[in-house]
Amino acid sequence: MKLNHIRDVIAVAERGSLRSAARHLGIAQPAITRSIRELEHELGAMLFIRHVNGVALTPMGEAFVRRATAIQLELERTKDEIRQLKGVKTGTVAVGLSTAAHVALLPRVLKPFGKSFPEVQLRIVEGLFPTMEAELWDGLIDFYVGPLAEDSASSDFVVEKLFDNRRIVVGRRNHPLVRAKSLADLRGAKWVATSVTISSEAELGPVFARFKLRPPVVAAQTQTALSMIVLAAYSDYLAMLPEQWLDFVKTGRMLQHIDVREELVAPSICIVQRARLPLTPVAEHLCDLFRRAAAHQTTPTRS
Repeated sequence: MKLNHIRDVIAVAERGSLRSAARHLGIAQPAITRSIRELEHELGAMLFIRHVNGVALTPMGEAFVRRATAIQLELERTKDEIRQLKGVKTGTVAVGLSTAAHVALLPRVLKPFGKSFPEVQLRIVEGLFPTMEAELWDGLIDFYVGPLAEDSASSDFVVEKLFDNRRIVVGRRNHPLVRAKSLADLRGAKWVATSVTISSEAELGPVFARFKLRPPVVAAQTQTALSMIVLAAYSDYLAMLPEQWLDFVKTGRMLQHIDVREELVAPSICIVQRARLPLTPVAEHLCDLFRRAAAHQTTPTRS
């Protein structure tokens, strides 16, 4: 198996046809056809099914592309690392950030990182650990910064705690429950949630159970903070957000803080990276900037 075999299979899988892949790679179509046939012969398995509009991956092909993509990414990362060790400040860094990390840490990170590495491409993915664990494992993301449910990361990852966190309850402006003073006052309300765990019920349930209250009714589940905010702002759904959103809620016009007396503990904010491979120098520098930003983390002013 040669590196061009890996390159060619990924290109065909992404482009959906031999002709489009050949055009993208700048090589003749017969050459890419020959490359695919050589690899299929070596593996003893068909990777693509030919049809009128192009090609589609077989189950064997899907398995191969998953592995091949990870290999290709590691090769690119290796090139970046060697160039960076030689003092060339180029490459790409991909980081997964939760909403808390976006609001609390990213503003402190962007300016110094851009000043040190103006030619490095920064790719930011918003989400929570369960939605990006596979990408982190495959190398599509260099590291993740955000909440981590207890025992949710396997030994394949290194977890570094940055700081403890809390939540706030929010609802739309003039929500019927806006004057509630405790979680007990919110019984019967419907909630929208994202999830640090596989299910949002498993995340919010323990918050209520800690105060001997029945689990809340999670009527909607989203994958991004934007979706959660829109749902909460234009319905009677309540939401729990990281406390880093408090100042935004106070100065905005869509949401209101429902100031319950209970302290709503949230999962700690952590850095998660793969255990088996180190970060590139640039990615490690970015990771260290997040550590420094976390050291300056302050609690938002409560009303």
